[in-house]
Amino acid sequence: MYKRIITAALLFGMAAQAPPAHAQTCAPRASVVERLNIQFKETLTAQGLQNGNALIEIFASKDTGSFTVLMTNPNGVSCVVSTGSHWLPIKPELPGVSG
Repeated sequence: MYKRIITAALLFGMAAQAPPAHAQTCAPRASVVERLNIQFKETLTAQGLQNGNALIEIFASKDTGSFTVLMTNPNGVSCVVSTGSHWLPIKPELPGVSG
């Protein structure tokens, strides 16, 4: 009997220590972009194609330093892949140009 109580307590303790599960947020691209702009003051900073079938975009805010990484499917649905803070834009160095 004590084995079951200890096992249950250990399992519950491990579950309580696990990081929270984040649901992936997906919606039509226009509504996601509008919300990023209104709620977080984030604007498009960079973008690129992933394997030719998804558009990866980074939205960032100069004011707050927050950023969001979006993946948009060909059907126009965008999903939030990652979010964070302390975004630091870096100017690329051009060959042959000294700063």
